[in-house]
Amino acid sequence: MAKKKTIEADLSTQEKIKEAARKVFTQKGYAATRTRDIAEEAGINLALLNYYFRSKEGLFEIVMVEKLQQLFGTIVPILNDEGTTLEKKLELVVLCYIDMLTAHPDLPIFVLSEIRVDPERFSQRIQAGKLLREAYFLKQLKERRPDLHPLHFVMNLVGMTLFPFVGKPIFQAIGNLPAKDYAVLMEERKALIPKWVQAILKTK
Repeated sequence: MAKKKTIEADLSTQEKIKEAARKVFTQKGYAATRTRDIAEEAGINLALLNYYFRSKEGLFEIVMVEKLQQLFGTIVPILNDEGTTLEKKLELVVLCYIDMLTAHPDLPIFVLSEIRVDPERFSQRIQAGKLLREAYFLKQLKERRPDLHPLHFVMNLVGMTLFPFVGKPIFQAIGNLPAKDYAVLMEERKALIPKWVQAILKTK
């Protein structure tokens, strides 16, 4: 029983540290974050943090892997599903992204800040080129629009889906919208974005 309680305490402390790291890394970025900042946010001493996680880099890697899994883990299987039409893929990707970003509003800023600081490391970590080149989605897109560079399509899709969350404070101020009304707009985009990107596929 005592051993079980110790394990549970260890897991609880580790999760508390990771939650603090997620928050501080998101607010400050990797370079400006000190392990002391994370320890203070977690409400523990620095020695205890170092006991569970030996370095800031190691802790950051854990957090980054979690964030990347949130960002790509859901959509990659959709993009590679050979039994799903291109149109259905668009609907599912937009639906998954908007639901995910609504649940994890800090995710875009965290990821984009790390892209800005170290784009090469980020690219290697997610292997974006490989994901795009090998996705069945790409084959479907080339068959539909052989004249269209896939990146144009991807940039438009990501921009329409992701940027409203990155720019949320600005758009809320422009529209004088409370959070609940902005959330309604995001729900509406689940139906609108697939229609817009399908229009891109048809436009030559």
